[in-house]
Amino acid sequence: MSHHQAAQALLTRFNVPAIDLALVLGSGWAGASAGLGETIGECELADLPGFAKPVVAGHGGSLRLIRTATGKVAALFNGRTHFYEGRGTGPVVHGVRTAAAAGASMIVLTNGCGGLNPDWAPGTPVLIRDHINLTGATPLEGATFIDLTQAYSPRLRALAHEVDPTLPEGVYVQFRGPQYETPAEVKMAKILGGDLVGMSTTLETIAAREAGLEVLGISLVTNLGAGISPTPLEHAEVIEAGKAAEPRLRSLLGGLLERL
Repeated sequence: MSHHQAAQALLTRFNVPAIDLALVLGSGWAGASAGLGETIGECELADLPGFAKPVVAGHGGSLRLIRTATGKVAALFNGRTHFYEGRGTGPVVHGVRTAAAAGASMIVLTNGCGGLNPDWAPGTPVLIRDHINLTGATPLEGATFIDLTQAYSPRLRALAHEVDPTLPEGVYVQFRGPQYETPAEVKMAKILGGDLVGMSTTLETIAAREAGLEVLGISLVTNLGAGISPTPLEHAEVIEAGKAAEPRLRSLLGGLLERL
């Protein structure tokens, strides 16, 4: 299994016995991770078995290991493989499975997404309370029945609320992409109970729960969804919203790492 090889390569490369937790930094989140903890080491993700170079501008492709203020070892995955790349679900969840194989018990999955609530201005972080997977795909194989009643850990969400009591919570709806959702699809997501729309995270959460990891999901609303937003959607806008939100995201991640 390549995730076991990747985990072994990671631990050997950075000379640590295990990692305690992992963070996957999605669109707009990379800058917020600067200065978190004491750096143990850094490498390109593509240098580890089973990882590929990123295909999207603004999606990094590096791995940084840090020691947090509480002495925990955290792996920061800057970049992810998206399902819309057409390589199947295995590469999408490879980072999650590698983190679990390297000893992690918790994972923080972040993303940049569209918001369906007009009160959430671009740059608003929202905790994921639950998800709807509209990709029609799963990283699980065969009769692997995984309970997703509390896919997003209530314990970790409570810790996030300690850091920032104003954090709203919402239901994340994953579409396959790479095209942005149509106004009708955004309306459908809302009718189904969604608050956030994006192209990542749910498949990773399923794999994380299969591996026994506690999951905390945080979305950065980078734009309002199509039909709610008065202007067409652009990828540059997603990157821009992340930059503007950096101080808030950094203090959120910093506060979390002190508690995890």
